[in-house]
Amino acid sequence: MRIAVTGGTGFVGSHLIEQALAAGHQVRALTRRPQPPQVGLTWIDGSLDQPQSLARLCKDCDAVVHIAGVINGTPEAFHAGNVMGTEAMLTAAAGASITRFIHISSLAAREPQLSAYGRSKYESEEPVIAAGRNWTIIRPPAIYGPRDHVMLELFRFAKRRLLPLPPGNGRLSLIHVRDLCDLILACLPNEMSFCRTYEPDDGRSGGWSTVEMARAIGRAVGKAVLPISIPKALLPIGVRVDRLVRGKNAQLTSDRMAYYCHPDWTAAPHAHPPAELWHARIPTEDGLKATASWYRAEGWL
Repeated sequence: MRIAVTGGTGFVGSHLIEQALAAGHQVRALTRRPQPPQVGLTWIDGSLDQPQSLARLCKDCDAVVHIAGVINGTPEAFHAGNVMGTEAMLTAAAGASITRFIHISSLAAREPQLSAYGRSKYESEEPVIAAGRNWTIIRPPAIYGPRDHVMLELFRFAKRRLLPLPPGNGRLSLIHVRDLCDLILACLPNEMSFCRTYEPDDGRSGGWSTVEMARAIGRAVGKAVLPISIPKALLPIGVRVDRLVRGKNAQLTSDRMAYYCHPDWTAAPHAHPPAELWHARIPTEDGLKATASWYRAEGWL
């Protein structure tokens, strides 16, 4: 197929492009900066707020995979990047007579009341459904793998043998980036996935407790980790520290405190992709160790 991809220079998008090209697809991908050429890949200069670039991106394509979005910022930035950006891509797809549209949302969309980010992801799904095309919405849980900067911080904490966790002992699902991209590619031509919303995971029933995840990351870096649950009353201090350390890239923000404390970020069994369509292939313990090795090789860990 000829696939138009947004977010192709990011963590998930870069893996998707690699796997799509390996599978024989042709890819047109949006970029703000010059990128090295690749056989089968055409880079399109532009952004989600430039309609002419989106029209060029979609030209002669069979499908759109919309990954780009805003993960840090103000409520206004979330709305502009996640909601209006999705609407702009839908308009461009319609202009190119593309009926196949895969939208990468987030598990945060399931609880839109908890954060401005989650609300924007939920609201980004509404125009996809309303467009009435052959859409698929994928709500990934926590994604890990090579090139990821978000989970990297947990690996760095684990290397120091201490890993701060949300209050209580909540549960979450994980998925390796390559498994997620395999799902996207499996959905592209398969009518079984049309007009469906999926919540994929690594296949671990009931997900992981936060303590189990912390210890698994510790094993991946070869350390015995002490998980430390941060009392809710101390989270505002954590917000200030994260802002001082990481600035605009801070992950723990005042907007996300309720999101951070939510006890259940596991993929819902009823929303799993059907087994005949896709199933995760990378055991999480193996995937975490391979990710730690990649981080070390790149000097990130």
